[in-house]
Amino acid sequence: MLRRLLLFSFLLAALSQAAVTRVEVTERVDGPVPGSERVSGKIYFAVDPNLAANRRIADIELAPRNAAGMVEFSADLRIFRPKDAAKSNGTAFLEISNRGATPAWNTLNVGGDGFMIEQGFTMVWVGWQFDVAGANNIKLYAPVISGLTGPVRAEILVNQKSVSQTLPYAVADTSTSTLTVRDHADGPRMVIARDQWKVTGQRLDFASGFEPGRVYDFVYTGRDPAVAGLGMAAVRDYISYMKKQGETKRAIGMGISQSGRFLRTFLADGFNADEKGKKVFEGVWAHVAGGGNGDFNQRFAQPSKTTGQFGGIFFPTDLPPFLPDELLADSAKTGTAPKLFLTWGSHEYYGRAAGLNHVTEDGTRDVEPGPDVRIYYVAGTQHGTGNGNEMKGLAQNRNNPMDWTPFMRATAVSLNNWITSNTAPPPSVFPHINKDQFVPVSALSFPRIPGIAIVREAYAPRRLDFGPEFLSQGIAAFEPPKIGEAFPALVPQVDRDGNETSGIRLPELRFPLATYMGWNLRDPAIGASTEQYALTGSMIPLPRTAEERTQKRDPRLSIAERYKDMQEYLGKIETAARELVKDRFLLERDIPLVVARAKQRWESLAGPITAIAAAQ
Repeated sequence: MLRRLLLFSFLLAALSQAAVTRVEVTERVDGPVPGSERVSGKIYFAVDPNLAANRRIADIELAPRNAAGMVEFSADLRIFRPKDAAKSNGTAFLEISNRGATPAWNTLNVGGDGFMIEQGFTMVWVGWQFDVAGANNIKLYAPVISGLTGPVRAEILVNQKSVSQTLPYAVADTSTSTLTVRDHADGPRMVIARDQWKVTGQRLDFASGFEPGRVYDFVYTGRDPAVAGLGMAAVRDYISYMKKQGETKRAIGMGISQSGRFLRTFLADGFNADEKGKKVFEGVWAHVAGGGNGDFNQRFAQPSKTTGQFGGIFFPTDLPPFLPDELLADSAKTGTAPKLFLTWGSHEYYGRAAGLNHVTEDGTRDVEPGPDVRIYYVAGTQHGTGNGNEMKGLAQNRNNPMDWTPFMRATAVSLNNWITSNTAPPPSVFPHINKDQFVPVSALSFPRIPGIAIVREAYAPRRLDFGPEFLSQGIAAFEPPKIGEAFPALVPQVDRDGNETSGIRLPELRFPLATYMGWNLRDPAIGASTEQYALTGSMIPLPRTAEERTQKRDPRLSIAERYKDMQEYLGKIETAARELVKDRFLLERDIPLVVARAKQRWESLAGPITAIAAAQ
């Protein structure tokens, strides 16, 4: 009996020292690029709910426990790394997966060139989101609190008529449920009669059909929430484990969009200190996250929920803190604050409230970030990296094809140099109120281009009140929340072409063939045509010749009036690219890629060179 007690005490002590109990490797094969290996498996965790570091996990005290009083869970693991350990740079680059996917890998390794492996990074993905599906997606397996109920709101937006929608949580009770519809984000909610809809299992059926261009809210009593905040602990504890095992010397946490918001929340909630109070990430890079945090660490969390100017504005995805130094406040007190990069493009000012990172809450003054923070805004870009795609989707204008992957590659190198050798990166670059670069949408000097509707407003998060326990414990008392005043929404000023004048201006923006915007409006075919189409920018080609400009009454100079021919144009592009290399916003190796993209744009928009020359 004594021996059993001693063994139990030993195991308990071991668990309290390390939240990772074991790692199961299910696959070790050649990686996606030469010289790399791929490791796949599963991580098993057991965390002590009584530790201060874990009490910040919403509902951890209600989670089921094992015989030792620990909360158990697991997560998928994927690693790409150099086969030859001597070629490692000592940095784990953990990408926070976006809804189970790995967008940073494709973005940073242009055309599959293996850039990140060549640089020596160990690429890591750890499941953090419990509600993703699909065999190849990276997932968290979180415990469920059976029998717990509470208010849940499902927002429904469709681009084609639908009569059925899946609900985010199982339904405990529909006796007090409501289905409402509104025609604008801020519009009045109109109640849909109870006999018009029904709930079947975890599905809402609406016989009349959900209509495109309208916003529906279904509020009901849900049950059995997952302990979603354990995703934060999974990321924290696996990086801590890698360091203890000697697998890496340092770590960067990087996330794109939703996963960038995860990292902002990770910092704000104090997860950059592990269970022993040691620093987790030396560097954090939140890309195109705007001003958002997220629905990641609360009861009945909806991690995939996002917001924008048209939908999702009354969800807890964009609540303070916004300023980067406020995000770091908790870790600064414990000496675990990372170096922080916040990067975004034009769209994040229109659709993701990025301006709240560098203005006061009344929108009247600029706020400069602290010495361990860099803010980089890349002008004239949409939410994604463009990658040359000019196709028109479900919006009024063609997509913005501005490719800013070369900037991102340079940024990855810059952040690693900062945490490895203390080489300070370039100063922050963003628009300023005091330089007349940052203005309300109503003050934009956008040209009147025939046939082009102009954006009316940018997304402005509201001050939301979900109840007295929400901010401290992540428990919403009511849905929808009580709605207060909006935070300010400012955007970068533009020139006479409609192109933005501040920020990091890529060569194709400095020497344009088009107007490149961070916003696009919904096509009338899907309704709400005055509202922004989510996450999408626009490209409005310049007139090709002076004659075409006159015919169309386009106020912008034509391509032929700007450039003699393609050779002159590409020469200007290369010169601008070399200037960005000097500023460390571009790598020398990527200049040919930038020139090739510009050549592609010329061939698409300028037409045959002879036609341009003849028009002069």
